[in-house]
Amino acid sequence: MPTARGRRHLPWMLLGLVIGAAACRPSAAPTRVAAASDLQFALPEVARTYTQETGRTVDLVFGSSGTLARQIQDGAPFVVFLSADERLVDQLDKAGLTRGRGEIYAIGRLALFAPTGSALVPAEGLAGLARLLDRGMPGRLAIANPTHAPYGRAAEQALRRHGLWDALQPSLVLGEHVSQAAQFASAGDAIGGIVAYSLVLAPAMRERGTHALLPAEDHEPLRQRMVLLTSADTAAEQFFRYLQTPAARATLARHGFAVPD
Repeated sequence: MPTARGRRHLPWMLLGLVIGAAACRPSAAPTRVAAASDLQFALPEVARTYTQETGRTVDLVFGSSGTLARQIQDGAPFVVFLSADERLVDQLDKAGLTRGRGEIYAIGRLALFAPTGSALVPAEGLAGLARLLDRGMPGRLAIANPTHAPYGRAAEQALRRHGLWDALQPSLVLGEHVSQAAQFASAGDAIGGIVAYSLVLAPAMRERGTHALLPAEDHEPLRQRMVLLTSADTAAEQFFRYLQTPAARATLARHGFAVPD
């Protein structure tokens, strides 16, 4: 039986046990986020700042928006989806897999990129590409696969608008997503590519060649929408709100995205 002195110290001993048990518990699981590949440079910076401010971690998985949407439909354990194509979010919403339609977080832009030494001159825009076609295409042009990559579909629209799509078919090399297309465009065996502006601004791409923005009116707006999935927890909700803060939007803008007011 505890002595009177022991009873006086018992509350503090119990408190120590509670604190020790809390310290031994594993930290909260990372928030698992599916993100369009055009965000591969911008979003990690946002996530690092978020972790510094909140202590919560984020697990980022990048890929083609279309491929990620199919994985979500197949039950992939994501809780937040940042799509480069808002129509994919609408499809998931109609399937009952999201909490509403989410929010527009950015507007993407296309850029024409050429590696150093290429015959393609980005400053000439698609008119320069047309001249190369007239003289005999000197190499391959990389774009994302239009079947499931929003930036690939936008590239196809731009090329069709300028009457180049059919003639370029034998010379196209398709990336699974726009990030892979950017890799193809800068690899040296291609004259360049039509890829995301956010990717060509990255230091590694700037060191390998030159780029120029393509007119926004050449294709449908790349309205990028994010959404909470039905399995989202409070940590996911917190990260989703953080993505709408001025600090997060400033980071996206610095990486080449137009952001909502």
